[in-house]
Amino acid sequence: MSETGHAPVADRAGGAAGRRRIRELPDALVSQIAAGEVIDRPAAVVRELVDNALDAGATQVTVRLLAGGVRSIVVEDDGCGVPLEELPLALKRHATSKIASLADLESVMTMGFRGEALAAIASVAQVTISSRTADAAHAWRLDSGGEITPAARGVGTTVEVQELFFSTPARRKFLKTDATELSHGLEAVRRHALARPDVAFTVWHEGRLLAQWRAGAAAQRRAEVLGAEFTAASRVLTVQRGPLLIEGRVGQPEAARSRADQQYLFVNGRFVRDRLLAHAVRSAYEDQLHGSRQPAYALFLSIAPELVDVNVHPTKIEVRFRDGRAVHQALRSAVEDTLAPTRANEAPPAEAPALPAAPAAGPSLPPVSPAPWQRALGLAEPAPVWAAPHGAGGLPAWQALLQPAEEGSPAAAVAVAPPAGEAAAWPLGRAVAQIGGVYILAENAQGLVIVDMHAAHERIVYEKLKRSAAAGAAIPAQPLLVPVSFAATAAEIAVVESEQAALQELGLDMGLLGASTLVLRSAPALLPLADAADLAELARRVLADLAQAERAGSVVQRARDEVLGTLACHAAVRANRRLTLPEMDALLREMEATERADTCNHGRPTWRQLSMKELDGLFLRGR
Repeated sequence: MSETGHAPVADRAGGAAGRRRIRELPDALVSQIAAGEVIDRPAAVVRELVDNALDAGATQVTVRLLAGGVRSIVVEDDGCGVPLEELPLALKRHATSKIASLADLESVMTMGFRGEALAAIASVAQVTISSRTADAAHAWRLDSGGEITPAARGVGTTVEVQELFFSTPARRKFLKTDATELSHGLEAVRRHALARPDVAFTVWHEGRLLAQWRAGAAAQRRAEVLGAEFTAASRVLTVQRGPLLIEGRVGQPEAARSRADQQYLFVNGRFVRDRLLAHAVRSAYEDQLHGSRQPAYALFLSIAPELVDVNVHPTKIEVRFRDGRAVHQALRSAVEDTLAPTRANEAPPAEAPALPAAPAAGPSLPPVSPAPWQRALGLAEPAPVWAAPHGAGGLPAWQALLQPAEEGSPAAAVAVAPPAGEAAAWPLGRAVAQIGGVYILAENAQGLVIVDMHAAHERIVYEKLKRSAAAGAAIPAQPLLVPVSFAATAAEIAVVESEQAALQELGLDMGLLGASTLVLRSAPALLPLADAADLAELARRVLADLAQAERAGSVVQRARDEVLGTLACHAAVRANRRLTLPEMDALLREMEATERADTCNHGRPTWRQLSMKELDGLFLRGR
């Protein structure tokens, strides 16, 4: 779906003029269709009826509810309507106008296709359908008993569902309060509204207008449905990867939520809860979320219908891709690339006067000879020795990024000052002080910037280590003076035997010691592990990841990133380490140039901005 919105479904399906007739499906096709529709609450009814309205080419859909939808659900649309001669088939199972052959089933573009929704609803509630086509003199009404009578309404269809589960009171006992059922019903319409900005939606409850979304551009609809807060704390994503188009918005890590209540995934306009897609998005946030925080996103995937199977779940909420691995990789990399730029470079235009340039306190530094303070901050580019083969050959290069600053080193070496007037262009500003040996205070055009220097430096070093590792360097291994043995399960032993290459790449030399015992002979050289228990726990964690993965490559990358994250944490500048102003400025400049620099690799924020307006408010200025 583009920012201008989808084309109406009616256009894709042939429109009112080219609509297909409702017919009973042949047994051969019925046998290929997944299990029947599941109607478990009013929201399921709302979802199915709105699906039908959209498939009919509606441009306006109105939903009216009583008692959260338990007493009454009415869905009205201005679609193409159902002809009189086809009305008797509307409530029969496997009677539909949307598919007629197995080929149709394998390339479904409509929201519904099984011909079971109305029949399933009619089995647990009283259903009445009123419909009129453009060439009919008036509408016709079909009741639950099959009687058809004349009715009055414009072109389109109205479906009334009364007393849900009246014939199955046991199922009605499982329903929640009216307020809870109403919230689920409203959410069902909200999902449709997100996917179809070209259609207007209105929701009424107990005669009161609850929500209304007018037809418009996709960007406008998303802002209206998701809210201004989400829009302000998210980034636009639009990526074309072969036959797959991915677009939408992804929330920034610092705007993550305690619940997964703002996660929307759509495939060809259909809302889905797909484990493959959800895992791809979650893994893109892997080292940017704190604790169990949940990202917020609304992503729309468009792909040729023959490359995705929507007929795998009774409620059609799950899908299966022909090449799930490729879709997973494309979605993950698209989200990662969107989140990579630091938020600092998105700062609003300066409203304050330009800051004076920082005075140069010393000579410029030659790029080929980084000073000790630059090495201490991890700012020196890695040497070619990074491409050394497996083993300890590359160890000095890894240590070069992690070595502490030399006592008495020329921290007197200074950051290069910008030409006059350019300091205002520094997004994170110019350092002015260090507080408590922990925070850097900087002044920029918007006001005050506060930086957690350890968290910021941890991210900088971590990203440098990842880039160098991705260039081909294996994690150096250190033989253990005393090999560590531990009891292992049959599954763990099987992983060790089949994934030796992956283990070696992580700096782990592991083998079989006995029928149910493994031995660890080497570990990552720079990883500070306290004792044998720590080493055994590290080995078990890596084996568990390898056992669960579809492909070892992604697990090796994730496990290696965990090791590198630990190294970066131990290498980053510590609290109470005194930095000079040039060193602080160098750290700020490196933050501006580092991907994902808004959080450390544990998901903690690295910096915060206080505007002049917020500072004035603290001191009641202007009041």
